Amino acid sequence: MTRRTVRIAMNGVTGRMGYRQHLVRSILSLREQGGLDLGDGTTLWPEPILLGRREHALRAMAERHGIEHWSTDLDAVLAEPSVDIYFDSQVTAARETALKAAIAAGKHIYCEKPTATSLDGALDLARLATSAGVKHGVVQDKLFLPGLLKLKRLIDGGFFGRILSVRGEFGYWVFEGDWQSAQRPSWNYRSEDGGGIVADMFPHWEYLLHELFGRVRTVQALATTHIPQRWDEKDKPYDATADDAAYGVFELDGGAVAQINSSWAVRVNRDELVEFQVDGTHGSAVAGLRNCRVQHRSATPKPVWNPDLPATESFRDQWQEVPDNGDFDNGFKVQWELFLRHVALDEPWQWDLLAGARGVQLAELGLASSAQGRRFEVPELAL
Repeated sequence: MTRRTVRIAMNGVTGRMGYRQHLVRSILSLREQGGLDLGDGTTLWPEPILLGRREHALRAMAERHGIEHWSTDLDAVLAEPSVDIYFDSQVTAARETALKAAIAAGKHIYCEKPTATSLDGALDLARLATSAGVKHGVVQDKLFLPGLLKLKRLIDGGFFGRILSVRGEFGYWVFEGDWQSAQRPSWNYRSEDGGGIVADMFPHWEYLLHELFGRVRTVQALATTHIPQRWDEKDKPYDATADDAAYGVFELDGGAVAQINSSWAVRVNRDELVEFQVDGTHGSAVAGLRNCRVQHRSATPKPVWNPDLPATESFRDQWQEVPDNGDFDNGFKVQWELFLRHVALDEPWQWDLLAGARGVQLAELGLASSAQGRRFEVPELAL
């Protein structure tokens, strides 16, 4: 077996998502399993180079995991001919400039979403990368979650008949930071720093709806800031200028309607932090991060509305669990493997910077819809 090294400059891995999901559970996990078997007698060996602004944090992380290379100098790392891929999980406001520098240096691009703070910026990145001839990809991790893979299996198998609607509930209570520390960084709640739940979550909803049910044709949304003051990492109060909740309605190709609520100011009364209910003429399903339950039309009960009597049946017990029927790996790791195979073997890949631009577009239109109180059509994008 021949071992082929691929060097990956990983920027932003001192952040929670970059560290836990991309470095530890993806790249380092691949190294622990001996690399990525390409199936042609070659093993691809990922070699990370840690990038960031905090030297002490990078040094400590490198020592903890036995990583040889780290740097606070992005330009110097991009100038190294041996670096193959640039990965970015920085704060959104810093991403566009760094990606442009990496594209100009001829590096393949893989990055978190949103890819830019505006649609013009996102499309510019897609055009630059395409013109430069570099491969490019955007993280769309929720497509690879066990619950949603089971949901896709149901769709592909024709379980639903004609799909009528999709109802999504996402969110949890993010503490304000005064009497209990917040679970999310403070920049998420400042619009001037690229924060906001619409910018964060609408790109997720775009690729999920697009891939599973059909292209989003129209959007109507209401975005709001329920918690106007929060406390930052230094226990200082600040004004929350970004939206922390959004309520969206999306019309899809084929006629289905999706309604998705997203909130960092909601307490969870559901089995998982995100759940989608899909209703069709032949059956319904409720899918979360890991689990999926179904109810076929042949097993659908006939409830009768009677507010004068207590419920006599447990509606949750009337649903059947969808079996795993296979092993599910970490969704971020699975997509990393697919991107690395795309880079190494030129295997097909569809989650590129243009796909990322569609997510930025939906977020931009969602915010415009909220500001203007109207529904917007979502034009198809092209380079």
